[in-house]
Amino acid sequence: MPKLNKQDKSSFLPDFCSVDVLFIVVLSAELLAIVLSLALPLYSRDILFDLAMNSLFIQWISLSCVGLLCILKKYISNLSERRAATLSYLIILVVAFIISEMAWWSLYVYPNKLVPTRDFHLLFLLRSMSISAIVGAIVLRYLYVQHQWRKNIEAVATSRYQALQSRIRPHFLFNCMNTIASLTRKAPKLAEQSVEDLADLFRASLLEPTELYKISEEWKLCKRYLRIEDHRLGDRLNIEWDISSLPEDALLPPLSLQPLVENAIYHGIERLPEGGTIQIIGTLNDNLLHLNFINPLPATNIEDTHKGNKHAQENISQRLNAIFGEKSNLIVKNTDKQYSVELTLPYKRYENTDS
Repeated sequence: MPKLNKQDKSSFLPDFCSVDVLFIVVLSAELLAIVLSLALPLYSRDILFDLAMNSLFIQWISLSCVGLLCILKKYISNLSERRAATLSYLIILVVAFIISEMAWWSLYVYPNKLVPTRDFHLLFLLRSMSISAIVGAIVLRYLYVQHQWRKNIEAVATSRYQALQSRIRPHFLFNCMNTIASLTRKAPKLAEQSVEDLADLFRASLLEPTELYKISEEWKLCKRYLRIEDHRLGDRLNIEWDISSLPEDALLPPLSLQPLVENAIYHGIERLPEGGTIQIIGTLNDNLLHLNFINPLPATNIEDTHKGNKHAQENISQRLNAIFGEKSNLIVKNTDKQYSVELTLPYKRYENTDS
């Protein structure tokens, strides 16, 4: 399974060139302008004029800062967190000073033909720079804290994933080895194929959990696992695939789907004497991938010796949340006769950067 995409989250600063960040900055700047306008004395004659001037002034500073940070994105990304924060903060202060000077002369002095006084000029600069310094420090601090919080989530998800890697279920390994042993004499080619499939499963468990891979490679991994189980379960195991509408270039973390198929066999098909059918359904709606894994369950009066602790599902959910955020989701629906897991994640395309 070749590596296709690696998450770049080394810097705590967001991509200031993106439309989403620009929208958030403009909206936040406008909210700040509204707050400052409402904080003016009640005897202010024209609050709408004050709001318009404050909005113009604050948006100048905000958009200029975003523009400079966007231009210097590659340079800042190579700096340490402390230097990146210091440089970004200096950029905010310098831009605030320049825009304040421009606003003083273009909006106050020349239009009103005023004779600038030093005290009023210094007071205007002091107020502008103080607000810019406080707001800039709060924003940078918020971005840093959010980045650290996200790194902690990723660290927890990675540790859980590594624990899952190092604790391959003994029953699965023993079943595979017994299957291979039984095929060695009567079907040597199938035994060799099973060994290769098992090797691919072990190889996939060594992949980086925060990197992204093509979903087509994950499906191949699922089919290799199902081929091993098919040698053991025979006619008891049936699979219904309905994934033709899914794009093959969609990206997701490794071992995001195979554990769900394994759970469907271990907690469903294996416990049914007559076996059953696992339904794997995939659709693409509104740029979101919806993956459903549905398996039958035995009657409630059968002793539950396969009760699990849902480590695999929790691990998958946390890893997807760490990479895709709130756009991803994992929902479990459990009834007396059926167990289904619905996985939702955004459609992130593979982009070939080698060409």
